Amino acid sequence: MTQSLRNSEGNYVGPGDVKDQRKGGRAADIYAARAFRDFGDGFAAVLLPVYLAAIGLGPLEIGVVATAALLGSALLTLGIGFLAVRADRRILLMAASGLMVATGLAYTQSSTYALVLLVAFIGTINPSSGSVSIFVPLEHAVLSRLVADAHRTKAFARYSLLGALAASVGALAATSPDFLVTTGMSRLAALKAMFVLYAALGVAGGLTYARIPAGPKTSPQEEPAAALGPSRVIVYKLAALFSIDAFAGGFAVQSLIALWLFSKFGLSLSTAGVFFFWSGVLSAVSFPIAAWLSSRIGLVNTMVFTHIPSSVCLIVAAVIPSRDAALAFLLLRSALSQMDVPTRSSYVMAVVTPPERPAAASVTSVPRSLAAAASPAIAGALFAAGLEAWPLVICGALKILYDLALLWAFRHIKPPEER
Repeated sequence: MTQSLRNSEGNYVGPGDVKDQRKGGRAADIYAARAFRDFGDGFAAVLLPVYLAAIGLGPLEIGVVATAALLGSALLTLGIGFLAVRADRRILLMAASGLMVATGLAYTQSSTYALVLLVAFIGTINPSSGSVSIFVPLEHAVLSRLVADAHRTKAFARYSLLGALAASVGALAATSPDFLVTTGMSRLAALKAMFVLYAALGVAGGLTYARIPAGPKTSPQEEPAAALGPSRVIVYKLAALFSIDAFAGGFAVQSLIALWLFSKFGLSLSTAGVFFFWSGVLSAVSFPIAAWLSSRIGLVNTMVFTHIPSSVCLIVAAVIPSRDAALAFLLLRSALSQMDVPTRSSYVMAVVTPPERPAAASVTSVPRSLAAAASPAIAGALFAAGLEAWPLVICGALKILYDLALLWAFRHIKPPEER
């Protein structure tokens, strides 16, 4: 287990990085900034393909743009995690907000395929619902600094909850161009107005990040030699396990579950919309419950002992013949399957030294995103072969294996608050 120093409160600290001792900290500013960002991501991810089609791009070109955006996001996320070990994370967050502003404005001025590809690659708009973003490793590291160890998991639960709710509202805001068209604005101008709003949200986020206390000053002698030092082995093991989990999850992404429901039960679009709304609500409200549960049984136990039942529910839903029963099991799965989100983030931040936190967040999140991108194609092939239930069964089985491996490998590595 990683060894590091403790401060007067018993929290782990490393060279050049200490807990912020101000009463209450500025964690609320991180929550607010994420809400601004996720609200923008919520409508931008929906409107991006619509906008690209409106400026004349075809399906293949739009797919390449989406791939470029995902690859660019992954590389930026990985790079910023290693850069943050020697830079003020507040300044980096403000710079990332500046990139968000530039991205929104650049899309409004992009009319050629080559320019769109460039903006997608270096910009902040991610067409997926994943958590790979240049902001994530920085926010995780700063949030961990601003709260005590005993409150870290609750802080990540609030962080995840507000982000999920903001993204849901943002998705609803994607209908705004239709309203703007009724006021006499052209459809293309209405779509561009939403990207201007995205840029404005970047300004709001940057101003919010500016309120965060500056990170501690470090001398050249105090700077760590590498972004990942004593906790390197732990981080790589976690990244490998999390990648298995993400690969499994790719077999049952929301679009594939929707396809399965339409195919097996002839579910209507309106019924599916209501189902996925409540599925999202159940996932969101499970975050604070996960924080409460982890304070009683531990972070790793919470991840494992909520994940396994959710995987069982998915497998049962895949094979049960009743539509209502299948929907009920899927909703139960939604109430359990995301409880590892705040606990996983909190655990990663807890078992590494503070200087390693940005790199640890990057290294454990980027491979997840890349692994998750591989399995939907396999699931599609199984659907095409008529094996429509198999992707859900494979997802559940692989996740159970991941949970057992996680419990075996990390059952004795405790965060500070559990010792």
